[in-house]
Amino acid sequence: MINTIIFDFGDVFINLDKQATLDALKKLGLKEWNDDLDFLNIQFEKGLISKENFLLGFQKKMPDAAINDILTAWNAVLLDFPEYRLEFLQMLSKKYRLFLLSNTDAIHIETFEQKNGISFCNDFYNCFEKVYFSFEVGKRKPEANIYNLLINKHDLSTKRTLFVDDKKENTDAALLLGFNVWNLQVGQEDVVDLFEKKIL
Repeated sequence: MINTIIFDFGDVFINLDKQATLDALKKLGLKEWNDDLDFLNIQFEKGLISKENFLLGFQKKMPDAAINDILTAWNAVLLDFPEYRLEFLQMLSKKYRLFLLSNTDAIHIETFEQKNGISFCNDFYNCFEKVYFSFEVGKRKPEANIYNLLINKHDLSTKRTLFVDDKKENTDAALLLGFNVWNLQVGQEDVVDLFEKKIL
């Protein structure tokens, strides 16, 4: 019997358009996304580099682009957060222990909170026993240590916990640790379909 659910954030609750950021960066002069930028992104998602150094790292690849324009391009990924998903989450929070576990960075969370307002964000965060953002804990999915952090800190039984994420590498890692998983297919499934999946 499931008594706990761990949710991802992006493309589970908030809609994302990853191509929009890539297109915007290319308009600013980025030739291609490469291993250097992957490394930079991971460092920033783990909170290991500052916002300033992250943006400067991108500017090195696009020397003619202004920092503010790079920032705008970086945030182009963030779309809407439908109200019905929040309502669904609020209903779930009355029956289950809920946690949020997201690979994200300080820029995206700051922008999300500014765009959606304090009231909405508080309603969202208050649904969870604890919110874990990768940039705050210095770990990220699919590394086992971030899952183990939740298991150990909150005394979770993996057999009684469902992990929901849109990335297969993240649900595969959770599966290896004994979690029940739902690899949500973006565009085909919605988090509110949870009970239809007959996982709970």
